[in-house]
Amino acid sequence: MYKCLIMVCFLLGFELGLYRANAQPVVTESGQIESSQTAAIQSYKGIPYAAPPVGPLRWRPPQPAAQWRGVRKATSYSPACPQLGSYPADAPQEPTSEDCLTLNIWAPAAKKIGKLPVMVWIHGGGLMNGSGSVPQYAGDRLAARGVVVVTINYRLGALGFLAHPGLNKESRHGGSGNYGLLDQIAALKWVNRNVAAFGGDPDRVTIFGQSSGSFSASMLVASPLAKGLFQRVIGQSGAVFEPVELDPYFTREGAAEAGAHFAKKAGARTLADLRRMPVESLLKTRFHPQFNIDGHVLPKSPHDAYVSGTHNEVDLLIGTNADEGRYFFNTATVTTQNFGAVLGRTYPSLLLWAVGATPGKTNADARQAAVAFDTDMRFRWSMWAWARHALTSGNSRTYFYRFARQPAYRKGHPYFGLRATHGVELPYVFGNLDASAANWSSGDQELASTIQQYWTNFAKTGDPNGAGLSRWPMFDSEQGKVMNLDQPARITPLADYARLKRIGRVYAAAKFVNRNLYAMLATAFILLILLLTILVRFLVRLKRRSSASKVSAR
Repeated sequence: MYKCLIMVCFLLGFELGLYRANAQPVVTESGQIESSQTAAIQSYKGIPYAAPPVGPLRWRPPQPAAQWRGVRKATSYSPACPQLGSYPADAPQEPTSEDCLTLNIWAPAAKKIGKLPVMVWIHGGGLMNGSGSVPQYAGDRLAARGVVVVTINYRLGALGFLAHPGLNKESRHGGSGNYGLLDQIAALKWVNRNVAAFGGDPDRVTIFGQSSGSFSASMLVASPLAKGLFQRVIGQSGAVFEPVELDPYFTREGAAEAGAHFAKKAGARTLADLRRMPVESLLKTRFHPQFNIDGHVLPKSPHDAYVSGTHNEVDLLIGTNADEGRYFFNTATVTTQNFGAVLGRTYPSLLLWAVGATPGKTNADARQAAVAFDTDMRFRWSMWAWARHALTSGNSRTYFYRFARQPAYRKGHPYFGLRATHGVELPYVFGNLDASAANWSSGDQELASTIQQYWTNFAKTGDPNGAGLSRWPMFDSEQGKVMNLDQPARITPLADYARLKRIGRVYAAAKFVNRNLYAMLATAFILLILLLTILVRFLVRLKRRSSASKVSAR
């Protein structure tokens, strides 16, 4: 018994020694950092991956972070990037600062199994809100499954996505506006150069994101600047595959025009005025952030990149939630009478007609139809289109899911009663089921464990399958199988395939008309001239015959 006790103490001391050894400072390219924790998972917070984008660096590509002497304590988060509000809807307000280009890392302390796969999280929030330090995104539970987790901040709103004619002139590439995307690329480059020091494998990087984080992932797949920085993508509810050429603000010139209008509203006459303007003033001026096809960061849209074969070849695990649209219609009153008007605030009436959006017979039908339409148009069609492109463009693997779990959120919570709406999968992905937010059941706990295992298996091998999990087949056709993430997780057919095809046909027709408008107008003009010529000749002949008949009658 005494010998056994000595052996146990020895083993415990050996393990603690391993953890302490790994708690020693980690050497990065900018200097040494350390975490005060000595648990099985080490966390390193607030690590600068780029210089603060302030003063003359506002609206410029991210620059290298400054080096420091000594050992930097990485025990607390840095401020979030400037924003109004927060995301997700239940996230707490955080301190903000323009000095925000930092990242956070969670890694197993005892590095006994060699290089670990890396998962880099890109937060959502409409490119306006969010951060890598939201408590829900803590990566310790994912890291415990044998991966290194990284969460990042990137510039948001006008600070991250303002294009402007003056900025175009400043740029060597003649474009501007995608600074937030450039921040994400800079963070991925930092990971590529430094993650080995934390036990991570720079050649096995998965980017995963939700909402605008997933939109960003689809853009990174299209960007030549991100080539080779990641090998896999997990996209949760967001991609850009609709015909962006129909929106003039997606173009370099259109984005710059919108930026000039923003500057005028903000009261800035010059770029120097804008760069001197307090952050608070910029935030008060309404701005709609979005990417633009600037010719450098984004030479092509994701759709065109896949079609031309210039995309970055990666494995995909992507999908949507069953009731995405409920989040966006939570406060709207939808009836059979105002159905078209409510949807018309977001979508053109012609699109509603072309896709066949109808309210049904009752007000309850109308609300559900609005939610379904918004879910398809805003998220599901683009994710399905992404999967279809991947099927025909290379040798990558694709897995498709539908999150259908309806958490029992408590009354008063922002997601109460919204079923499987936009963003409710996040607690399951990170395993952070906040007991104060919902009445989580054992089924919720089991589903969270299942999703985390699928996600980390995919990061390790490009295949989510593993022991004890329901088999998840690849999405291998337009009507491929979908993993329905509920309790239990099971394979189901792709729902509403006909409606997805109809949306695709509408988009294809719009793209054709847009790209061939002048040719179509010229053709129509020529046909009109021919028709008029034929008509004139017919009338002339008719008149001659009439005149001949009169002469004969005399």
